[in-house]
Amino acid sequence: MLPSATFAQDASPVAPQATLLAPATPDVLRAGTEIPLTMREELTTKGKHLRVGQRFQMAVASDVMVNGVVVIPAGTPATGEITEVRNKGMWGKSGYIGAQVTSLRLGDRHVRMTGTFDDKGVTGTGGVVAAIAFVPIAGFFTTGTSAVIPLGGGVTGFLNEDITFVPPAAAQPIAAVAAPPAPAPAPAPAPAPADDGSAPAIVNY
Repeated sequence: MLPSATFAQDASPVAPQATLLAPATPDVLRAGTEIPLTMREELTTKGKHLRVGQRFQMAVASDVMVNGVVVIPAGTPATGEITEVRNKGMWGKSGYIGAQVTSLRLGDRHVRMTGTFDDKGVTGTGGVVAAIAFVPIAGFFTTGTSAVIPLGGGVTGFLNEDITFVPPAAAQPIAAVAAPPAPAPAPAPAPAPADDGSAPAIVNY
């Protein structure tokens, strides 16, 4: 509630008009909003180092805005998690990485996110078939390729909860309030007739 205005009842000059600002109205970035992300590290099955449950780092690729207000700035850190790993192997088996987006850190708040992505290496099927046709044992030594999700690669995530925010205050006039006009001065009393000191004449009949 806005405080009531108090007006001075005197003959001082009229004050300039004042403009009152409405309080800012909260807005919401809804759950399900698509968030563009980019990888901050490479994930690969080469070397067989990846493990299910392993965390990795991403970042928001571009500003996420609502009505011209940046709610999630580009560069905001985000986190993902490995959900499945299959290393390349014999008989042309390719590598595979499955992953999901889990959250982003907005200031001191962790915002839940969702979204899955993966990469599958190239299967060496053609080489295996040819090897079996000519030298059966050679097929055992033919492998697929490793799966790779590169540094800087694009990923799409989605908000899993609403983000409520207050946009920057903007001048939204409620009413123009002016001090009341000063009361008009009372008219001066008429001057009394001058006294010349003579006494009125007394007439006897």
